[in-house]
Amino acid sequence: MRKPHLPLAAPFILAALCLPVAVQASSLPKAQYFSATCANCHGTDGYSVGGSVSLAGYDRAKFIETMKAFQTGQRPATLMHQISKGYTDEQIALMADYFSSRKPR
Repeated sequence: MRKPHLPLAAPFILAALCLPVAVQASSLPKAQYFSATCANCHGTDGYSVGGSVSLAGYDRAKFIETMKAFQTGQRPATLMHQISKGYTDEQIALMADYFSSRKPR
């Protein structure tokens, strides 16, 4: 009786399991996709429940300026200086558009 070669098949099985997640993520609008990380501290869709600034309705130019200040170290932070460096100028602009389009509460 032959034993199945699971070690050889494992990468293919893992890839197949991850495929629905990759397809789902790529179908989200880009701005919303990039902005999802912000929800950890700033709330879903930028609506903070306290402790962090609400990004919903945040001025577009100010958002870009603030993210640039975090990237360059001009604005001190505990985490944002690291997080902001992970985004390109285009991605920051997309997030700025997204958050500025949300109605503040």
